[in-house]
Amino acid sequence: MKKKICGALFLALMGVVSGCGSEKSPLNPDEPVSITVWHYYNGTQQAAFDTLIEEFNNTVGNKRGIYVQSYSQGSVSDLESAVRDSINGKVGASEMPDVFSAYSDTAYEFEQKGALANLSAYLEEGELDKYIPSYIDEGCIAEDGSLRIFPVAKSTEVMMINRTDWEPFAEATGASLENLSTIEGVVDTAAAYYEWTDSLTPDMANDGKAFYGRDAMANYFIIGMRQLGLEIFQADKGQVTFNLPEDSIRRIWENYYVPTVKGYFGAYGSFRSDDVKTGELIAYTGSTASAIYFPDRVEDEGGSYDIAYEIMAAPIFDGGEQYAVQQGAGMVVTKSDEKHEYAAVEFLKWFTEPENNLRFSCISGYMPVWEDANTTEVLDKVIAEQNIEVAEKTYDCITHVFDNMKDGKYYTNKSFQNGSAARKVLEYHLFDKAKADREAVVQALSEGMSLEEASAPYTTEDAFQEWYRSFCAALNDTMGQ
Repeated sequence: MKKKICGALFLALMGVVSGCGSEKSPLNPDEPVSITVWHYYNGTQQAAFDTLIEEFNNTVGNKRGIYVQSYSQGSVSDLESAVRDSINGKVGASEMPDVFSAYSDTAYEFEQKGALANLSAYLEEGELDKYIPSYIDEGCIAEDGSLRIFPVAKSTEVMMINRTDWEPFAEATGASLENLSTIEGVVDTAAAYYEWTDSLTPDMANDGKAFYGRDAMANYFIIGMRQLGLEIFQADKGQVTFNLPEDSIRRIWENYYVPTVKGYFGAYGSFRSDDVKTGELIAYTGSTASAIYFPDRVEDEGGSYDIAYEIMAAPIFDGGEQYAVQQGAGMVVTKSDEKHEYAAVEFLKWFTEPENNLRFSCISGYMPVWEDANTTEVLDKVIAEQNIEVAEKTYDCITHVFDNMKDGKYYTNKSFQNGSAARKVLEYHLFDKAKADREAVVQALSEGMSLEEASAPYTTEDAFQEWYRSFCAALNDTMGQ
């Protein structure tokens, strides 16, 4: 696919906007412009981001008359609420930042309010050819096809496994890591793990352990359906059609809900890496950015011990296409004046240059956004030149993705009205029901039922049909919000 810079209007915009290009800078180094950035980075990610901002201010920013200040707003939801309050003029809200992190659904909401700057107006022809095309395409949410979301860091999903606890299970049962390449294979392996762990305590019935869990249920739906040849959210010009064929949705249900109510899958802490740490799971699918949180030790009621890890591609549906999720917030620029918008874009361009972007990647686990930066060779070069200390898990995760990028395709749905509400249905509707019904099964087990008896009412065709109707209705209801 030919690379593009957000629509055919780019050249026309270039001719009418005076702020384009370094030779036409509206800035005066003797009168620097201050820009504020709101984000949701915390911990080591925030420290890495702040270090890069300090470097920018002392070098390029000082030369060009740009001073950047950054503020973490806490979580993603906290950031969205703060921006929404500012845009809506809520009493006590802070003044709008010049730049803020935003996922595409949220950015689309703010674009509809006319709050976002046209970034295409500040980019020279060919500049965005350096970026991965799908990242740019994701940011072209304006009606005229121009860029509103600047890609700064992206992630995908991987499977991470507690190899230390996997090995005795594999030795005893003949289980193979190769079976974990498909979602159906994960389900079969999880069933075998439950039965094996149950057999270790013959005096205690039905105390098998869950094998697997996943973060981000919405990704399971969106990417799972894409692997099956469909877009669950088929969006065009901000309007959406829900593709919910019963047979495909049944595969989604059968390969998450059913193994969850039977105890083969689990979700206990805030994130599945927490569940690995407590020994309640030994494998999960999660973001590359979560690699740093994969525990070094299991700490359960029986004590604690060191564990090794294995990184694999996220499983796909058997026979499905090799799609993986493309995710990660970009940066949007608040519509203000030429100087502030220009200064903001100059900072974002600097931040995404490989030698800077990869320094952030090394700490955060996010992927760089230039095409040429997504190689192990470039990463190793930056690490050596900058003398960067990189966590082994983060390095292995990033290079794993680099090595497998050519074999797969990355996907994210297009933005649409009320997209955030629709995504929440995917995130919680099946997850909440599976969790509640698993609790009911556990209660039935405690009363002496077998697992087959206890789970039977929840795994019938009637049970699926009831949930399916409720799920479709919940999605359709989001369109009235």
